[in-house]
Amino acid sequence: MKQKKERKKKFWHVFLFITILIGMTLVGLLFRTVGFPETNIVLLYILGVLLISRFTGGYAYGLTSSVFATGAFNYFFTEPYYTLSVYDSSYLITFAIMMATAFITSTLTSKIKMNAEIARGREADANALYRLTSRLTDATEISEIVSTVVEMISKLFKCQAACLVYTELQEPENTFIQQQMKDKQIRREVHDPQTLKHQIAGLRTEFNVGEEFHDWPLYGRDTILGVLRIPNSDASLMNDSQMRLLHSMIESTALAMDRVKSVFERQRLKEEATQERYRGNLLRAISHDFRTPLSSIMGTSEMIMGVTDPEADAHMLANNIYNDAERLHSLVENILALTRLHEGKLVPEKQLEVVEEVVGAAIKAMANRLADRSVRVNIPNEILMVPMDAKLIEQVLINLLDNAVKHTQPDEEICISVVENETEKRAEFHIADRGKGISPTDLPYIFQMFFTSQSDKKEKRRGIGLGLSICESIVVAHGGTIKASNRADGPGAELFFSLPLQIDLPDEDETTSNG
Repeated sequence: MKQKKERKKKFWHVFLFITILIGMTLVGLLFRTVGFPETNIVLLYILGVLLISRFTGGYAYGLTSSVFATGAFNYFFTEPYYTLSVYDSSYLITFAIMMATAFITSTLTSKIKMNAEIARGREADANALYRLTSRLTDATEISEIVSTVVEMISKLFKCQAACLVYTELQEPENTFIQQQMKDKQIRREVHDPQTLKHQIAGLRTEFNVGEEFHDWPLYGRDTILGVLRIPNSDASLMNDSQMRLLHSMIESTALAMDRVKSVFERQRLKEEATQERYRGNLLRAISHDFRTPLSSIMGTSEMIMGVTDPEADAHMLANNIYNDAERLHSLVENILALTRLHEGKLVPEKQLEVVEEVVGAAIKAMANRLADRSVRVNIPNEILMVPMDAKLIEQVLINLLDNAVKHTQPDEEICISVVENETEKRAEFHIADRGKGISPTDLPYIFQMFFTSQSDKKEKRRGIGLGLSICESIVVAHGGTIKASNRADGPGAELFFSLPLQIDLPDEDETTSNG
């Protein structure tokens, strides 16, 4: 289609070229008959050259018309007529001046015409880019942006443009939108999305040439947002000006898609924060409401156990009630700690504490759970003072001991050890058991919130995966680290955390000025 138009345009230019030269010659013959001087005929031919340069394809036609006009003047209007011979040598000067004048006129006219065409082209490009940007500014969905871009690029470059969008996981969708007719867009299937993804990811040029399309990636701030596709037959015919315009449109499209994506991301984060706040408020309210009745149940069941025969059924039932209430009470405390963590209110108030007292308080709190257990405690003989929030670290030790109790049999030993690491200036706490140990597949995830081991799902009283996650948050808030591993000296697991022995105190000058 384009080649046919080019041939038609070329034929029209040749027709104008011949028609104008013949017309000027006929008018010149009329001037000679009337008796006008030869200078008027020369000016007439220069006018013809000017018209040819203006209404045809530029330099080539203008230069050729200059030669033909000089030859026609010699042939028809200088003696001897109807021959190219020259008797009067003065005509040679006339021919030279006429040729130079026609040449300069043709060159200037062609240049002005070319500059005007360039200016019109730039104006059209600016208008097209403005229309695209205006429509993209009003778009609120990625699909709306894609539809607009495909439609306008297809119309501007007279092609069937297409666009493929990437998902949030940085994977190309399985289908893309393509302009089929003026007011119709279709959705086509991508033959090999993964191959296309690798080609775009490894791109070292502006575009990728595929079997059917030239593909231009749409780059966002951090990721690839999509791919703009132009059929190979149309893309190969684009000139530099069209390529620059297409590049500008691609940048505008990427900015619009990035803007919409950012809006959706902010909205999603806002909704998640609102939901998290509502969930935290609900959990806190429920936990507080559970605290009092659970304490009452635990106290009553403990009193019943104290006044009944250990062999009696009532004693056993009361013991079961106490254990279940204690488990629920521990769960409530963990939920409250979780809500404080999410709200940023769990800030440790560090003071120098005696490690032996903190460990003893944790064991005392677990006295009922550890009553029939073998617990070995190894603590340095010298008093070890560690900067910590005693209540929070006691909660860490309780959670770790509770975890050890869950995974050991009554006749299996639980060991608590505290070691002073003088090299790294840290206190290291170890809680080890002789249970089954931790599955290698579970080790990387045991400190994640709500993670429970697959083996725990078979147990009747498994947790909900909060205890170890809360332990990690508390230890990290103290500037420490916590890890888990399987014991090297036999079966069982070992969880250990370390706390720095130095406390960050304000400078003396700052303290004095505040005082």
